[in-house]
Amino acid sequence: MSDTMAGLLQAGLLLVALAVVYRPLGDYMARVFSTGKHTKAERGLYRLFRVNPGSEQHWKTYASAVIGFSFVSVVFLYLLQRLQAILPWSLGKEPVSPAVAFNTAVSFVTNTNWQSYSPEATMGHFVQMAGLTVQNFLSAAVGLAVAIAVVRGFVRSKTDRLGNFWVDLTRGTIRILLPIAFVAAIALIALGVVQSLKSGVDVLNPDGSTSKIALAPAASQEAIKELGTNGGGIFNANSSHPFENPNAWTNLIEIFLILVIPVSLTRTFGKLVGNTRQGYVLLSVMAGLFTAMLAVTWLSEANASGPASLAAGANLEGKEQRFGIGLSSLFANATTGTSTGAVNGAHDSYSGLGGGGALLNMLLGEISPGGVGTGLYGILVMAVIAMFLAGLMVGRTPEYLGKKLGKREVTCAAVSMLAMPTVVLLGSGVALMLADTPAAMTNSGAHGLSEVLYAYASAGNNNGSAFGGLTVTNDWFQSSLSVAMLLGRFIPILAVLCLAGSLASQRKVPETAGTLPTTGPLFGTMLAGTIVLVAALTFIPALALGPIAEALA
Repeated sequence: MSDTMAGLLQAGLLLVALAVVYRPLGDYMARVFSTGKHTKAERGLYRLFRVNPGSEQHWKTYASAVIGFSFVSVVFLYLLQRLQAILPWSLGKEPVSPAVAFNTAVSFVTNTNWQSYSPEATMGHFVQMAGLTVQNFLSAAVGLAVAIAVVRGFVRSKTDRLGNFWVDLTRGTIRILLPIAFVAAIALIALGVVQSLKSGVDVLNPDGSTSKIALAPAASQEAIKELGTNGGGIFNANSSHPFENPNAWTNLIEIFLILVIPVSLTRTFGKLVGNTRQGYVLLSVMAGLFTAMLAVTWLSEANASGPASLAAGANLEGKEQRFGIGLSSLFANATTGTSTGAVNGAHDSYSGLGGGGALLNMLLGEISPGGVGTGLYGILVMAVIAMFLAGLMVGRTPEYLGKKLGKREVTCAAVSMLAMPTVVLLGSGVALMLADTPAAMTNSGAHGLSEVLYAYASAGNNNGSAFGGLTVTNDWFQSSLSVAMLLGRFIPILAVLCLAGSLASQRKVPETAGTLPTTGPLFGTMLAGTIVLVAALTFIPALALGPIAEALA
């Protein structure tokens, strides 16, 4: 079977699998967040942490809970790394340095999972499991909770309450993420992914000497790493490592896990607002953008450019031969179209347009289909902007889902939309002006600029993947990327919760003959056009100097 046919077959199987689970999982998540019943385990946790599950929160209280919980999580994860030497299963590892520990704590709590260290050489099993893996669950559950709070803003009327963050966090973790991740981990183990608490295994080299190959509890972390759109690998090679992703079947499962919750959340949205066609429109826009960017990446990598690629017949540099062009492109598109950041190949080795496609996925705002929760509230922000623009064109007060979009609502949406571009462009611009940055860049010229732009796009979008040619271990990159992760995560969260609170306080407006329908192709086209237009106006100058210039060279 040719590489192209293998890739198309896996893409087809992926589409079928997502279609099969779309309705049941989407409906299940809608029931999880709308039922008034609590499980015995949940009631025990509420008693332990003195949470009243029957009380609901104002958007400011909900936001304070998100920020407070995340702050405590950063402190806890930082301390775990600094105290690593005295913890069990440390495997003799020294404490993580303060700068790297802070960067890593911020990274995993913000669902970025940017790693400026070699995991198997830096982290023991206890920090990996009790720190990083736990945050893989919790950071994803935070994004899911915020998305549901935003949906409640559209559903509710004449109230200042958006639900209870602690209840949403608990339900998302216990009822959704844990059971799916458990089943996925078992499947990955059965297909060859490593799950071991040993430090490593000795192997005999051809010259008679021995080397130690690191082992780790990879399957359990791999499952939630992909399901929670986290991306941080337990090995430095991430999902290109054969212990994390040994074959085409595990590759398919991992891509499925990356996409399944963000895709199914559009069904959840439709169920909660009482009109499933609303969710289908969002899904169609996500699918259209995903397909377009996959075509750009795949075609760019399959069509050789340069002497080495021409000799090989395709751009095979940096790709695992067990995956090839098709499966590598599909994984790269899925991981950058969401906030995952896991990689099964070296994005830095992709062609100008291939790497540019992965970069553009992030610069579009990671809404095709986006991360767990973040993709849904990200595209809803763009829907608000699209309806506002439509209202300006026809001279009518804009409405969406029966809620008027006034000054406050549009301001909140604009703040959420502009936070990421501000972080990315300012961070990249300042970094490129610093005298030390050229020494951190493996490449000069257009590709070097792409490396820096990709780093801040990855941090500002809480993605975590990287162009590996940029060394980010100095104090500037450690601190500035940490700030980019924090701002890129929490400014949009505060803005969308403010938006949700404002919408929930309104009374529903009945549809009239002048109401723009939001369940058909007209709205879908307008929404997709708004997303592309905003990204184009914001990033085309930077892209022209980076990946576009490299592709044309």
